[in-house]
Amino acid sequence: METDRRKNFRFCEWTPESGTPDIEKTASEGAETPILGISSSELHNELFSAVMKTYVKHQQCGRLFQLLQQKYRSPELESQLEELRLRDYKENKFLLIDGLLYHREKHTSALAIVDRDQISLILQECHDCPHMGHMSEDRTKGRVESTAWWPKWEQELSEYIDTCERFQKAKRKHGNKYGLLQHIEEPKNPGETINMDWVTGLVPDARITSTPS
Repeated sequence: METDRRKNFRFCEWTPESGTPDIEKTASEGAETPILGISSSELHNELFSAVMKTYVKHQQCGRLFQLLQQKYRSPELESQLEELRLRDYKENKFLLIDGLLYHREKHTSALAIVDRDQISLILQECHDCPHMGHMSEDRTKGRVESTAWWPKWEQELSEYIDTCERFQKAKRKHGNKYGLLQHIEEPKNPGETINMDWVTGLVPDARITSTPS
């Protein structure tokens, strides 16, 4: 199977060709299972190795690993998961493949990351790096979505772009230009300043006569 591999500056993004089947097996079932049509052992790079190391110290990942490796559900372990991870676990959105945790959403599987430095790296590479050019939120979201996953990533991405000074200065302004605001001096005496709006050009109502009865 040929797969389009589009390599970014410091991490990789792989997009499967249309019709790529979902991944149903996990590493615990025996033979190595491909992710997006490519064996994960072929894709081990600096980022993947670093992500593996962060799993060891992360309690939530440890519990997910145990749950995914068991044949039967464990209410005790499930009760120790955070709400978002528990919901996605029950919906079978987590995959454990060759020591890496993936999060599946429809036909896309993204690497689950937990380290704050790695999350910052993903946000920077998908939005700030020269190849991306401070893209819009929708386009940046598409790149993050197919590359990595962590809880509340969409909210965090939106906040990240809102604080991007370069993007906010460069994005196109919509609507009319702002007027020049002029300060109105506060009147010192009652009736000194009177404001009124004139409404003209209204069509007369046929039910109202202009001549009083």
